[in-house]
Amino acid sequence: MDNPILSFLTSVRDFIWGPPLIILLVGTGIFLTFQLRGLQIRGLFYSLKLAFFQRKKDDKEDGDISHFQALMTALAATVGTGNIAGVATAIVAGGPGALFWMWITGIFGMATKYAEAVLAIKYREKDEAGMMSGGPMYYISKGLGWKWLGTLFAIFAAIAAFGIGNMVQSNSVAESLNASLGIPHWATGIILAAFTAMVILGGIKSIGKVTQVLVPFMILIYFTGALIILLLNVSALPKIFALIFKSAFTPSAAMGGFLGAAVMQTIREGVSRGIFSNESGLGSAPIAAAAARTPDPVKQALVSMTQTFIDTIIVCTMTGLVLLSSGLWTSGPTGAELTTLAFNKSLPGGIGQIIVSLGLVFFAYSTILGWSYYGEKSIEYLFTEKAVKPYRIIFVIFVAVGAVLKLEIVWMLADIMNGLMALPNLIGLLGLSAIIVSETNKYYYNRKK
Repeated sequence: MDNPILSFLTSVRDFIWGPPLIILLVGTGIFLTFQLRGLQIRGLFYSLKLAFFQRKKDDKEDGDISHFQALMTALAATVGTGNIAGVATAIVAGGPGALFWMWITGIFGMATKYAEAVLAIKYREKDEAGMMSGGPMYYISKGLGWKWLGTLFAIFAAIAAFGIGNMVQSNSVAESLNASLGIPHWATGIILAAFTAMVILGGIKSIGKVTQVLVPFMILIYFTGALIILLLNVSALPKIFALIFKSAFTPSAAMGGFLGAAVMQTIREGVSRGIFSNESGLGSAPIAAAAARTPDPVKQALVSMTQTFIDTIIVCTMTGLVLLSSGLWTSGPTGAELTTLAFNKSLPGGIGQIIVSLGLVFFAYSTILGWSYYGEKSIEYLFTEKAVKPYRIIFVIFVAVGAVLKLEIVWMLADIMNGLMALPNLIGLLGLSAIIVSETNKYYYNRKK
């Protein structure tokens, strides 16, 4: 018999993540894109330059970490198992066209991510220890004047940090290492907790120093493996892109269990998986953006929007193209198993499995580091900075606990909290959209002068 608690939470999750929230998330991105006159497209190259080539004078500005470290901390939390397992699930359930709708979600999500960071910097404040604090809870309470709604966001984010940002990730690593190497779950939990403690007990500066090395390294390994596969199958790429665009707008009557899938299913899978992957609109990334050393809200916001570009347009695309080039997307498996099979097909000798396994481990570990900071700042907002040190210790303990538990209920709670985080954040973005536009116009006016 089904677990009644799990069944109830599943129903709640499905209700919260129904069409209204997905439409609101994407709709907010579309609205902000028009308000900002397509800034994420026309400002992309400039934003990448800011992200990877910070000027030394910015190091003297208010803030705790550099532009790049703030970006890498946010990417650490965002680039996760969804980039490996989520893309495979979307393509199996929605067909090749789902990748197109992930791109669309990513493009509009860049505008949302930009807007979140503008507000995060504008309304951030220093705590008693001299560290920066910011994010939706601050711009909702200070910008809109709705402290109760900012408090709700902080509660949802603090709970989500222990789910999607902690136990779910350590459990994914433990399952992967147990299946591939036979390592006991408890051993993985202890090792992962120890490595987490070594980083997060030092706060955001320690997290920033680690993620600025770890995140580029893990993305480079995964990207290189995928690129080699695509080069080996380069002659098939034109047909693959043609299939993606055709399947995005017409029902796919391809093969196997995928026969007769509707266009709406394709759109729904692409959009929902895209949102889960890049987290644009959930309100998590601006918490990291608020810690950046920057003289202007727009400057860090331009850097922050590259996070969605890297996560969805680059990493998710590479996964999707490898899956489609392998021809295995109709073979039955899904999730990380399918991605592993696709990598193994073109990279013999188990190299493909090693790349995917390493990707899962590094992506999950980096997510733990990023989300530990999101939870920390949410706890600080609710209970002042005195609660931060006890929080860090408890967070580390839960990393070990998560590795040995069955987490179906935790998964459901994490999904629910993520959806509940999005609602107050989107209200803040829409309510303060005039401020976002004003700050943007002021920045570009000063640049021209």
